[in-house]
Amino acid sequence: MKVLVLSSLAYSLTNFRGALLRELKANGHHVVAVAPDGNAAVEADLANWGVAFRIVPMDRTGTSILGDIGLLAAYTRLMVAEKPDLVLAYTQKPIIYGGIAARLMCVPRFFAMMSGLGYVFSEASAHRRLLRRSVARLYREAVRRSRGVFVFNSDDRQDMIDLGIVSDRQNVVRVPGSGVDLERFTAAPLPRGRMRFLLVGRLMRDKGIQEFLEAAAVIRRDHPDVEFCILGHYEHANPTGIDEVECARLSRQYPVQFIPGTTDVRPYLASCSVFVLPSYYREGLPRTILEAMATGRAVITTDMPGCRDPIIEGENGFLVAPRDADALRTAMQRFIDDPELVASMGARSRDLAEKVYDVRKVNHQLLDEMDLLRDPWNRHDAIDGSPASADLAPAGSAASGAIPRDGKTGPSQVATG
Repeated sequence: MKVLVLSSLAYSLTNFRGALLRELKANGHHVVAVAPDGNAAVEADLANWGVAFRIVPMDRTGTSILGDIGLLAAYTRLMVAEKPDLVLAYTQKPIIYGGIAARLMCVPRFFAMMSGLGYVFSEASAHRRLLRRSVARLYREAVRRSRGVFVFNSDDRQDMIDLGIVSDRQNVVRVPGSGVDLERFTAAPLPRGRMRFLLVGRLMRDKGIQEFLEAAAVIRRDHPDVEFCILGHYEHANPTGIDEVECARLSRQYPVQFIPGTTDVRPYLASCSVFVLPSYYREGLPRTILEAMATGRAVITTDMPGCRDPIIEGENGFLVAPRDADALRTAMQRFIDDPELVASMGARSRDLAEKVYDVRKVNHQLLDEMDLLRDPWNRHDAIDGSPASADLAPAGSAASGAIPRDGKTGPSQVATG
């Protein structure tokens, strides 16, 4: 079967979907990956995996009607040329315009992977009602005849119904995010000496960066040996982005070290004591949290869609209110006052990463749902004899209801004791 995978950034194909692309190839499919930008390293990796690569230009953050019509036309031409049997699209513009193009070209099967509703549906964009309605309507037209819509958290299905993107009769399947490669992200010993809190994420204000800075400033007054780091790429296009000049100013004003973005976060996760993501962005399920959990780190994050799903309060981390620097400081202080929590919660995080978020289990579920598994006898069963991955979610957490094939929420079958 020929599978066309549409993305909005070449780097994401290998960094976020590499394991899925390799699994598609392992199951005997002809895979064509599509991105708007060229990237020599990405193209080399894809070629090594036997995955074809095509470039379709796109303004990722632009709102030009003419530009988006051009993208739709380009996707249509691509599908005429490639004649795919199935299209899988992720992120906003590939889903919208790839979905519409797939309908126009009568592609037999289209699947959308909603890794998060994104900025348009976040609190920061609440005043842009016309834009929200327009994007919701475009989404609705794109997925109207989709075979399935994958969501990453326990909130997105109902939110999409409320926004009119999907109906309650459509096949919406919850999966445990993108999963995490447990062989690449191995459990690392905790660092000795100073306690270090690390935030990893795109440098945007709605990732909770200001709250992290303010909490760090208060803690440092009484604990001068505690360290605080923020690792991420500068954001120039995003409305809430932070650039190099702003980072330099903030690093002078607050006791926080800014670390430039990297393609390998593992050394930084291994060198931290506790991972922090105080985001109030409209997340899907942040993979940075999953990577921190796989490394064996306790997590502090917000009680927000996506962020809260992998956290069992008091077991592998703490949930705090969004935009609340004092609540964030209090959670950090609990680890400073009781350092044994760092080890016990970190071990629980690794345990949950293995039981729930193993990328092999996630990809098995995706291929099963898309009917792309080579061996039909393995359908509907997760690998290694574990329970079906559709049922995997941390019991007792906000993620304790999984979404099986009928699109309705049911109880988890995973033992988490």
